[in-house]
Amino acid sequence: MRGPMVSGVVHDSLAQTRLVGATVQLVSADSLARFGRTVMSDAAGTFAFDTVPDGSYTLGFYHPVLDSLGLDPLLRAVTVQGQRVVRADLAIPGLPTFRAAACGATSASAGAVVMGSVRDARTGAPIVGATIAGQWAELSFSAQGMQRRTPRRVATSKANGWYAVCNAPNPGTMTLVANHGADSTDVIEVQVPAGGFLRRELYIGPLRTVIIPRMADSVARAPADSAWPLRRLHVGDGRLNGVVVGATGGRSLAGAQVGIVNGPQTRTNERGEWTLTDAPMGTRSLEVRAVGYYPARQSVDVVEGAASVTVALATFKSVLDTMKVRADADRFNNLAGFRERRRSGLGRFLDVADIARRTPTYVSELFRTLPGVYLDDSNVETRITMRGTFEDRCIPAVFVDGRQMLDVAATDIDNLISIKQLAAVEVYSASQAPPPFLPTLSGCGSIVFWTK
Repeated sequence: MRGPMVSGVVHDSLAQTRLVGATVQLVSADSLARFGRTVMSDAAGTFAFDTVPDGSYTLGFYHPVLDSLGLDPLLRAVTVQGQRVVRADLAIPGLPTFRAAACGATSASAGAVVMGSVRDARTGAPIVGATIAGQWAELSFSAQGMQRRTPRRVATSKANGWYAVCNAPNPGTMTLVANHGADSTDVIEVQVPAGGFLRRELYIGPLRTVIIPRMADSVARAPADSAWPLRRLHVGDGRLNGVVVGATGGRSLAGAQVGIVNGPQTRTNERGEWTLTDAPMGTRSLEVRAVGYYPARQSVDVVEGAASVTVALATFKSVLDTMKVRADADRFNNLAGFRERRRSGLGRFLDVADIARRTPTYVSELFRTLPGVYLDDSNVETRITMRGTFEDRCIPAVFVDGRQMLDVAATDIDNLISIKQLAAVEVYSASQAPPPFLPTLSGCGSIVFWTK
């Protein structure tokens, strides 16, 4: 070791990890010409300056994380006076300090902070003045009964694209959407961890609407003179690729349907690989389906040079086995609960006799004549939709034998439950749903299926 050394560790107190690749500078507090050096923090987040003369110094660091947090480089004073080693750690501040800086001293101490930067999906440049909206569901119980609220927080991105949505659920699920002029992201769902901090970069891009035959997988494959029914798609200049595998064993899934929600669709090849062209650029929702597998939806960033996306699908069997293996007493309790809720008068209820009178061939056909519920053929897959609180048509939460099923189309329900297996159906608007069957954050309702 040559001469006195100044060393330490760069911590990211928000992510509770060490910061790798930080640019650390040690500069004389008296004169830059006297001493000034720069090092990078290593894979363990550590740094060291050797042969440091006695004197007073300013120590600081820079890292892209600071920029994404909207923080200026953080500095501290260091004095070297005959010591062999001076320990001087650096850190991104913890959540209480960051919350106060980002949200103000009056911000709720228990509320989470969701932050990041908003960028142009085409150029990567930060966007100033974008509107970012976060929304989630809250339940409260009082003498008057259960009440459901959907708080909404709105933030505006600053000159460097930075934004912060304050007082978010901690922990909890919420939706995010960003808009700037006519361009926007999709509405995406995010999980706020128990630590109370989530960083999510958002990319805004333009949407173009085209009309193509419903059975075509993509704009490029649309027949020019087809007599198929037409549908509207959101498209753009983006490109995204990836692979679909089974969650158990990692086997490649051929023929899986992959697409941007309300956008272009494609199918995987024999190696499970897929490529989407004509995709709208920006932060979007990707939906993946395969026969016999539970559908998946996740947010993706369609940007220049986007990384390959791997989606792992679980089989219906792995998801439903624990739900289908029930004792007779459980079946009785399910139908007893159905009858009790039916007596409350909230919602609509179909028992075996009601179902038989409608003479459906498939379960989804029950909703062709049920008021306020529809079979919507405007997308690639037929969807069960309802009247919502905030929109005329929305996708309800779906439960099968008490377990919520995410992103299921009408054909998924028909493949999962036959008419002979169906014992009862409950249909609720957003304001009617009891606690076990609360709807999603969209303000839509719930549909509950019980099997025999």
